[in-house]
Amino acid sequence: MNLALFDFDGTITRKETFGAFVRFATPRFRRVLGAPFFAPLVAGYRLGLVSANEIRARVVHFGFRGLHADALKRAGRHFAQECLPAIVRPTALERIHWHRSRGDKVLVVSGALDAYLSPWCEQHGLELTCSRLHVENGLLTGRFQGAQCVSAEKCRRVRELCTPEDFSLVYAYGDTKEDLAMLAMAHKKFYRWQEMA
Repeated sequence: MNLALFDFDGTITRKETFGAFVRFATPRFRRVLGAPFFAPLVAGYRLGLVSANEIRARVVHFGFRGLHADALKRAGRHFAQECLPAIVRPTALERIHWHRSRGDKVLVVSGALDAYLSPWCEQHGLELTCSRLHVENGLLTGRFQGAQCVSAEKCRRVRELCTPEDFSLVYAYGDTKEDLAMLAMAHKKFYRWQEMA
């Protein structure tokens, strides 16, 4: 049996989903209030002065703190049903089905949020490890539960679920520098759908 590791944003999808989901699920008044606050951070990110992790952490804190976790789960299910089908790459689904037809273990390993990835992966019969939001007493705290599932954390999460060395071949698919550590675990690596040497 082989192991296939898939990043989600930009790999299975044609574009990033984190920002789109934040806009979809965050109350309108918070989006309006947050726009001027986050503009300098976005500019800093584009200039390489602010990390993607930092922006995601601040967006989650501002957008979701104090919201009911059940409301976010409902928003995630709607987002998975209404928005994701239009941006999922048909070629990615074909590759996933190819792996499954061979009996491979397929694992989605993503920095995106479980609110919408869980229902999408359930629909497609895929295993998932991803970034999750912290909940206390049914409310979102505005923090991640543990580390964001990016870079070296992707490798740690994979090893929590299985031992890559137990598989005949490991395939990995990614599209950003946050996927490079995961790609390094694989015998066959695909970066932006091009096989790497």
